[in-house]
Order: sequence, then C-alpha cells, then structure tokens
Amino acid sequence: MMNAPDPRAGFTVPDGVMAVQCYHCGLPVDGAVRYRVRIAGTEQPMCCAGCAAVAGAISGGGLDEFYRHRDALPEAAPDAAGGRDLSVYDLPEVQTDFVRTVAHAQCADAREALLIIEGIRCAACVWLNEQHVGRLPGVLTLDINYTTRRARVVWDPAKIRLSEILQAVVDIGYQAWPNDRAHAESVARGERRDALWRLAVAGLGMMQVMMYAWPAYMAGDLELPEGIAALMRWASLILTAPVVLYSAAPFFSRAWRDLAARRVGMDLPVALGVGSAFAASLWATLTRSGEVYFDSVTMFVFLLLAGRYLEMLARQRAVRGVENLAQVMPAMARRFTAWPAPQTEAVPVARLVVGDHVVVAAGEVFPADGRLADGRSEVDESLLTGESKPQPRVAGDRVVGGSMNLVSPVVVQVEQVGEATRLAAIRRLIGRAASSRPEVVQFADRIALHFVSALIVLACVTAGVWLWVDPARALWVFVAVLVVSCPCALSLATPAALTVATGVLSRSGLLVTRAHAIETLARVTHVVFDKTGTLTTGDMHVQHVELLGDADAGQVAALAAALEQHSTHPIARALRQASDIQPLPVLAGLEAVTGQGVQATYQGRQIRLGSAAFVCLASNAALPDAPGGLATPVWLGDEHGLLARFDLTDTVRDGAAALLARLRERGIAVSLLSGDAEAPVQALAGELGIADAHARMSPESKRAFIEALQGGGAVVAMLGDGVNDAPVLAQAQVSVAMGSGTELARAQGDMVLLSGSFDALTRGLDTARATLAVVRQNLRWAFAYNLLAIPPAMMGWISPWMAGVGMSASSLIVVLNALRLQRRDKA
Repeated sequence: MMNAPDPRAGFTVPDGVMAVQCYHCGLPVDGAVRYRVRIAGTEQPMCCAGCAAVAGAISGGGLDEFYRHRDALPEAAPDAAGGRDLSVYDLPEVQTDFVRTVAHAQCADAREALLIIEGIRCAACVWLNEQHVGRLPGVLTLDINYTTRRARVVWDPAKIRLSEILQAVVDIGYQAWPNDRAHAESVARGERRDALWRLAVAGLGMMQVMMYAWPAYMAGDLELPEGIAALMRWASLILTAPVVLYSAAPFFSRAWRDLAARRVGMDLPVALGVGSAFAASLWATLTRSGEVYFDSVTMFVFLLLAGRYLEMLARQRAVRGVENLAQVMPAMARRFTAWPAPQTEAVPVARLVVGDHVVVAAGEVFPADGRLADGRSEVDESLLTGESKPQPRVAGDRVVGGSMNLVSPVVVQVEQVGEATRLAAIRRLIGRAASSRPEVVQFADRIALHFVSALIVLACVTAGVWLWVDPARALWVFVAVLVVSCPCALSLATPAALTVATGVLSRSGLLVTRAHAIETLARVTHVVFDKTGTLTTGDMHVQHVELLGDADAGQVAALAAALEQHSTHPIARALRQASDIQPLPVLAGLEAVTGQGVQATYQGRQIRLGSAAFVCLASNAALPDAPGGLATPVWLGDEHGLLARFDLTDTVRDGAAALLARLRERGIAVSLLSGDAEAPVQALAGELGIADAHARMSPESKRAFIEALQGGGAVVAMLGDGVNDAPVLAQAQVSVAMGSGTELARAQGDMVLLSGSFDALTRGLDTARATLAVVRQNLRWAFAYNLLAIPPAMMGWISPWMAGVGMSASSLIVVLNALRLQRRDKA
C-alpha cells in the first residue's frame, strides 16, 4: 500500500557503494533498489514506496512530460517543520494510505489519520499535545499513546486541514508524521543515533573530568598548589560544558517547553538539578571560592542518558513487535495487462482495482484479498491469524492480503483492495488500540504529574533546611532529591506492559482493538458464548428439507435463497448453496427482522423465513413441533401456512471443549445464549458440558441477561460473530469477536479472534492475567522506590551520581519487567 512520502528523510549509502538516485525525488536509494515504476516506457528506480506510488500516479495520469520538462528537483526551504512542506499532506493522492473517512457524532464526513509524534518523553508531553492540538477548531478527537508515540486524530475537513494540525504539533516543539513503517523505522534509527552521540559525549567528558578531579581527591587534607587547583577546575569546566550544553540539552529544552505551556513535566527536576549544580560550580571556578563538582554533574548526566538509552531500546523493541502485524503489505504488484494473456506490468498496490489479476511468486506477499484463479500452493497466515502451519490453497479458494505464498506461483483475482481488505481492517483496529489509553494508565499519569510538582516543593524545602544546618551541602542535597525520584517509572509501569502484551496476543491470533481489553480480560468471572459461528464453525449445510405445503423442493429452496440473498449469516450462506435454480425469484419489500428472520412479497403473497413463531405469525398457524438433535430448523411460510422446514447442521469448533474445560479450571462460569431452537441448543450444551444454556434469545434478551449478571457483580466477557451480537458485545465489559464474523461484530469487539482456534483465547486469558500481575509489580516497585529513595536523599545520604543511577535503574527495571511477557510467545 502507498506510504505517505517524506523524500528527505534520512537515506544513507554505504561506503564503497555507488549511489542509485531516486528518479522522482533525486535522493540516493538506501541499499538495493526495491521499487521501480515504468515512466515513458522505461523502468525507473525509486527510493521508497511513497515515491513509487506518487510517480506511478503521475505516470498513470499521462503526465510523464513532468519528468522531461522539470529543470530542478523539488527542494523545500528549511522551516520549523524540519524542512517539510506540510501542505503536501493535504493532497488526496498522498492521503490515500493513511487517511480514511469516518462517521463522527459532530461530523458525518470526518477524516481519521494515524500519526507518529516525535519528541514525546513523558506524560506531560502527551497532555500538552492533546490539550494544544485538541482545542483547535475542527479537531474532533486526539488520542496519543505514550509508549508507542502513536496518535489517532479525527477532524472535520470543512473546518481544518491536516497540514494545519501537523503545524500545530510543530509549533509546540514536536514533529508529526504519517504512521508508515519506513518512516517509523527512520525515526527510531534517528532517536538511537542521537541518543548514542549524546551518550558518547557524556561518557568521554565524564572520564576526562574524573581524571582531573582525581588529584584533588587523592590530596585529601593536603592542599594542591593554587595554580594547579585552578588549572584542574578550568579544565573540568571546559570538558563539562559540552556535556551540559549538548548531552543534557534535551532535558533543558523539554523543561523550558513545559514551563512555557504552564505545565510541570518530568524533565524539570533533572534540568533543575543539572543546571543548578553546573551554575554553582561555574561560579566557584570564576570566583575561586567554594567547591566544584563537575565530576558529579558529568557522571549523573552519563548514567541518566545510559538508562534512558536502554529504556528506549526496550520500548522500540516492544512497539516493533506490535507494528509487524500491520505492516506486511507490499508496495508493488505484478498485474496482468489482459488476463489470461501472459503480459504483466509492475504497478503500485494502491492502483489495483477489483477484478484485476495479479501473479504472486513463491516467497512473495499477497497484495490484496482475492481468490486463486490459477495454480495451487500453500500460504503462511501466521502474522494475521497466529496459525503457524501452512494452509493449502487451490483454485477458487480465498487468500488474504498480507499472507505469504510459500510453494509455487499463483494467479489471484482481486476481490478487495485498499481499506476494504482484511489487513486494512486489522490496521485500523491496531491503530485504535495503540492510540487509546485505559483508565489505569490515565490515573498513573495524573499521579506522576502531581508527583513532580510535590517533588520540586519538597526539594526546595529540603534545601532551605540544609542551608540552615550545613550550607556547604545544601546544593547537592537539593540536586539529589530532585534526581533520585522517578515519576517516569510511574508513567511507564502500565503502558509498557500493555504494549508488550498486545504484541504477544497479536502474534498468537488474538488482536487487541481497545486498550482496556487486556486489563478487563484478566478480571473476567463469567464468559458468555453465542452458538452459531462461535462455538460452532458456522460452516452450515442443509441436511434435510421437510415439505409442508404444495411447493416442491426446488421452489422452496429458491424462495429461501432469494430471501437470504443479501445476508452474510452462516444460515443464509447454507440456504443459498442449497438452491440450484437461477435466476432466483424476484421479491419486493425485502426486510430483515433482527433476531427473528426475513420477509418479503412474492407474487402478491407475504413470504417469511426464520423462526417458527415469526413465520407462523403471518398465518396465525399453530406452532409446529421442533425436530430433536443438533439440527437447526428454519421455517418457510406465507399467510396461508407453512411451506417447508430446512434442517441445518453445523460442526463444533475444534478446541471448544478444551476451552470450556480450561475456563472451568480457572473458576470462570460459562453460559450459552442462542437465538436457535431449544433442541439444538440443549444438544450442543450437553455435548460441551454447559449447564447454563438458553435458546430462542433475541438480542434484547441476551443484553438483559448480561446486565443481570453484571448487576450481581460479574465481570462478563462475550464471544460472538454476527450483526445480532453487536449490541450484546457492546454491553459486556470485554467482548471478543470472531475474525470470520461480520464487519460490525469485529468493529464492536474489544478483541478479535483472528484464527479459528480457541487456543489463542486460552493463551490470551493467561497472558492477560500475567500482564495484570506485571502491571501491579511495576506500580508497586515505582511507588516503593520513590518512598524508599527520597527520605535518604533528604537526609544527605545519597550523592547526585548515586541518585542518577537509581532514577535510571528504576525506569529500566519497569520496562525490562514488562518485556518478560514476550517469553509467553514461546510457551
């Protein structure tokens, strides 16, 4: 899929390798040429998917003359936006990949985009962006995830442009980019490179300053000659200045930005500590009076940067695990010019349309959803469903864009493209989860922000006391109190664990789409199941047709198929497959009655299909006796009486019995709610050992049942797959939609079971409980550390460099503890 371009974003060419220039933007291609576009009959190299897509659009629009007549490559003047012309993001062709139209309560034609926000370091950064940008006229929603640095923004295009939103982010000292994988990795590399340079300068400065401080320490009570002592101080000052002015610069810039926004951020204590210590040492050097502690300043900055660098690596590793699922679609595809003619052309995936035929070689990724038109192979859907075994596919079988072709070349007829593909739906759901914050995270952020304010007050009071007790130590006690505390650990405690757990669950086939889902799943006490398509596979077929009127089997099958021609329910698919009459009868006034059936007018008669009560209501006929066994009866009738009964059978989903047994082992109660007749529901309940099973349940009665459970204190999880299940899924505290279910059910679910196996759900429950345990451990550690570290610092027992070690270690321990959850991938 096309990625939003930033043609000047950090491409490098290895030494000794001749650079290949991008034909579109002129920058060197990073590594081997992966993207090519045919322009004026010649394949031209492109540096990235964005340039390839834009060049493809220019060429496809017959505008090849653009490349012949341009006399210079585009070059934006440097500005506050980092040299970018932000107006390019208002172009429809650029917005194709990362902007979509959504319905909002305040705007029926709103736009939604996922962005990367650079420069976020703490909860105060999140708050500042949400407050500043969220208050712009036309911005409807802005949610930012602290751990992933991802933002979801919804706006009214009639009131504000996307470029204005991006500029608003720039105005407060941050950078915003479309959320594409290439740029996300470029940003991550840039963060690592910048952090390493700052760390290296701090490390070299620390070692040299310690060398100059060593003679003073060794001299002890013996005085160094005044000239030598002054020389040592000036040398230490010169070496410390780059550490403070360069290595520690981000602390000062972020602290000043927060103060300018009248906000207390988590970098403010560090900036105050480093700045005051350096200023006092500078004054002592200039006046040749008092003590200098340049060695403590450089050591503190080095240790703090080292801790934050390790924390950044751990965070990027966790985020990368989540994003791998949503970033697998290729940028280019080989399309047949006129299938079945053998000629093909390379085109951007964004230009594929429904009905195109593309060839996918072994080892390549399917560029869109479709069906095999020719060939047979095996596909790897592990990134999408968690299913590790290759799945066989033959002509006529469906394939999912983003899965990998393993064995042999195949031809695929495209059925879904762009935002209609299953992978696009997964990306939207991942984005929704990544940009939202559960209540426990917001609570920890509020505590951390108040904690910073209280800490500064406490440090000032402590300094005042020490000025009275021992003025010589007051400054360093003040610095130690500011530095030793760790509000960052409080803010990281929950989102770090949730981010790692989200990646683990996604790779196992359970997609988290709302941030609260993991926390709530861990506390579930009652699980409610739908029947068809959930506990059963939903792959139904007509086992028997009982004729009850004058029509023959072919006529009743055709009527049933016509009534269900637009439905996606498993029963509807089975009834359509049972009819071999074409064309289907022409109906008028087709209407679906939720939870009951469907009705229409045929040749002046009202025809109904559905439950016995619904069908018999049209003719006031007595309710018939339902057949026994697992078969699900579907009745057909008109105003004169019943015409037929269709008995449909289904297969119990693999792993259903094992899942129910594991739930019971964990003390979780189970209920089965179904709109089917009593006999098949009770038969399935008996087979699976479900004591609490209810039949003939409408969506309203299912919702009331869950409300009653919640009224009794139960934390309810609901599993369903259909349109009828959507209101019930919304009622449960946490809902799991089957990946094979309807789009409405998947959109309503807090989690989506992508694979057909219940093993992922069992692992998900265990992972959720382990995640909640890690969150509690992290919070306990963060609170305990601060409670235990601050009093000794106030007493003067902790030096600034020791405080720096403690602060860095506290944040790092929280992140590393969260990363332990990744071991559950191998369980």
